[in-house]
Amino acid sequence: MAVAIALLLASCGSSGTPTTEVTTPKAPAPIAEVAPAQAPYPAGFITAADITLGPIDQGKVDAGKKIFDEKCHVCHGLGADKVVGPGWKGVTEHRKPEWIMNMILHTDWMLENDTAAQNLVELTKARMVDQQLTKDQARDMLELMRTL
Repeated sequence: MAVAIALLLASCGSSGTPTTEVTTPKAPAPIAEVAPAQAPYPAGFITAADITLGPIDQGKVDAGKKIFDEKCHVCHGLGADKVVGPGWKGVTEHRKPEWIMNMILHTDWMLENDTAAQNLVELTKARMVDQQLTKDQARDMLELMRTL
């Protein structure tokens, strides 16, 4: 037992005199970024290159409003206030268009893999339901959000 204590003290550098040796921790190895083509994104995942924003297209806004009235109004509002999910007013000021469209089109994947989407679940205590919209319908929804 005395030998074990002596070995322990020796391995800790405790010889009765304080040690002045300073060790600098090594920086962790950098995390390599995964190129979008290599990332495990679902088929049809939207990138910034897939979206062209121009002047507001009122036809798309009207189509988006119709979808909102049919599928989204129960959980979301067009104002800033939370209903079940967050209100949409100003969403395009703090979310990129591709993020918005992917949240609409690939809801389950986003909730499993995207930190911002996961934070919304924590905030609202509700998980968004995938509404099975098409890419064109998601673009219409984005256009509606751009007007809010």
